[in-house]
Amino acid sequence: MTELTDAAIAIVAGTALGVGVWLLVVCTPRWGAPSLERRIAPYIRDIADPAGLTPLTPLRAPWAGVRARWERMVSGSDAVARRLRQAGRRADREGVAGFRSRQLAWGLTGLLCGAVVAVIVALSGRFTAAAAVLPLLTGVAGAALCDVVLTRAARSRAARIEEELPTVLEFLALCLAAGEGIVDSLRRIGRVGAGELTTELRAVVLAVGTGSSLADALTASARGLQVAALTRSVDHIVAALERGAPLAQVLQAQATDAREDAKRGLIERAGRNEIRMMLPLVFLILPISVLFAIFPGVFMLRLGIG
Repeated sequence: MTELTDAAIAIVAGTALGVGVWLLVVCTPRWGAPSLERRIAPYIRDIADPAGLTPLTPLRAPWAGVRARWERMVSGSDAVARRLRQAGRRADREGVAGFRSRQLAWGLTGLLCGAVVAVIVALSGRFTAAAAVLPLLTGVAGAALCDVVLTRAARSRAARIEEELPTVLEFLALCLAAGEGIVDSLRRIGRVGAGELTTELRAVVLAVGTGSSLADALTASARGLQVAALTRSVDHIVAALERGAPLAQVLQAQATDAREDAKRGLIERAGRNEIRMMLPLVFLILPISVLFAIFPGVFMLRLGIG
């Protein structure tokens, strides 16, 4: 056995021993008195962040420390919060801290997988410098993949909201033309509709029911989603509410503009997809066709036939 194989076996055995000892230590019951934070947490839960008052179990305490260090190393919390809001993952379900924890878990999983592959390569006797760097690369790839998944989810939901906007505006204009109020119309859409935008409208109606003004609730929702068409429509609705303009006509005009924007976006996507379809045609299908057309003639010329 080579020195690299011995080192790989030593790493595997040492890791297993360290994990076992760590599990024994963290699972040992603590006989000390509860901390001051845990004693006063039930009495200040209504005026403080509930997530920060959750008692830490022996397994969660080390993870919380690692997550805090990871959050200090990685910046861009505002951008993450914006993408979480666009993806529909609200703060009560998954905030920035929850996403950073999941990103750290993905990174550690990638690091572990890369380390396992590196140890297997070392045990097979084909250890190289690339295998030594592999755990770091897989760890970074895991953390980056978690960020990419969130970005794609945010873009996909924003696109669905933009597609639903014309229909929702037309239905809202119809309800207003029938004599309903704006809040009752929003409540009706949230009750009978299904989709991402109707979910946001339910949240707006809930905010209005708990004391917020309609203009503030609509503006906060549009600012959080940051969909250009929705922001423009909300600005016109808020301006109509403040100036007393007829909302039905304003909403009908906004629905027409949203449909025109959707048509332009569809034409642009069709043009981009057409260019993408030309790439395999030009660089793959056409060269193969030319090769099949020329090769028999070249072969016959080399044989001196014809």
